[in-house]
Amino acid sequence: MELWQQMIRDSVHTVDHLVEKFEMDRGEAERLNEFFQVRINPYYLSLIRSKNDPIWLQCVPNIKELHDFDASDDPLMEDAMSPVPNITHRYPDRALFLTTSQCGLYCRFCTRKRKVGNSEKISMKGLEAAFKYLEKHTEIRDVIMSGGDPLMLTDMMLEKILKRLRLIPHIEIIRIGTKMPCVLPQRITPKLVDMLKKYHPIYINTHFNHPWEITEESSKACQMLADAGCPVGNQMVLMKGVNDNPFVVKELMQKLLKIRVRPYYIYMADETKGANHFRTSISKGLEIIEHLRGWTSGLAVPHFVIDAPGGGGKIPILPNYVLHLDDEKIVLRNYQHKVYTYKNVEEENPVLPAVKKKQNQPGRAIVRELTAPEAVTTPEPRKNPPVLAEA
Repeated sequence: MELWQQMIRDSVHTVDHLVEKFEMDRGEAERLNEFFQVRINPYYLSLIRSKNDPIWLQCVPNIKELHDFDASDDPLMEDAMSPVPNITHRYPDRALFLTTSQCGLYCRFCTRKRKVGNSEKISMKGLEAAFKYLEKHTEIRDVIMSGGDPLMLTDMMLEKILKRLRLIPHIEIIRIGTKMPCVLPQRITPKLVDMLKKYHPIYINTHFNHPWEITEESSKACQMLADAGCPVGNQMVLMKGVNDNPFVVKELMQKLLKIRVRPYYIYMADETKGANHFRTSISKGLEIIEHLRGWTSGLAVPHFVIDAPGGGGKIPILPNYVLHLDDEKIVLRNYQHKVYTYKNVEEENPVLPAVKKKQNQPGRAIVRELTAPEAVTTPEPRKNPPVLAEA
């Protein structure tokens, strides 16, 4: 048994553990564990510095979960967009592939808690139907492996899945969504990264939420993945009491870059049952982006998005940088709130739908709507591209 597997076995995961480790009322512990089971592995447990600190809040059950029920079990409508078990197909050229129900840590804000930890709801039995769906749908060029956490699979099982995906000609890239570099970095072993090298291009999306999670162990794990040729991106969830502070987020983003992890997304917390107490205002997210853009490297500024309730997908949100827009110019303000003008030009042959301006008041953002043209076509590539002479 590998070290990381033993650490999973040694996790806090029972009502007795909750009562002993966190001095919880037994009745509350029973109700909370029944609502969404607990798993806190020894490594992540060691990062807690005090009660209700940013690490504690992410992993230790809170009685508030039992009162946050005015939300959907499936706020992103993943199940409604699941044509076969283990697949969610929301976007045109990519699909989500759920490979396991297990995680190295059960995050209390999890948007998929209706399934995570339940092997009946994310079952290995669904893998063959998923593979056949991916084989049939030639428009899918990008597969995102998720779960649960795909790195909870053994190296052998993970390789079987990767090998099968690589037999599908139209799948160009594979992404693995995993929290292991953050919550159980011992899972990232030389054996694992040597195996991943065989199936490139593989991208890793991981999930750090607070600077305290960047330790010697997690830094080494991310660097091993990068050395193996896997670009690593980070997806942070904005949460009250965890990271709803511009200085904390800037520190996190800068530390991520030092370990070769590119900030990718900041999410508004989903409208998830049992997790509403984590949610912040949208203005707090915009404040954080304002504190990043221009004040630190552009590499450290992720996309700020809402994963739209009802299955609308990820929609980016930006501070109001556009003060005025018309046919002649755009008036912008920068990160210091200084104002600049850029001259506009008219597009002779627009490919995208026309833009109809609904309001045009200086000092306010333009509200625009797309008007569908009679036909929008993408120019076809030339059949016989010119041959360039050698220099």
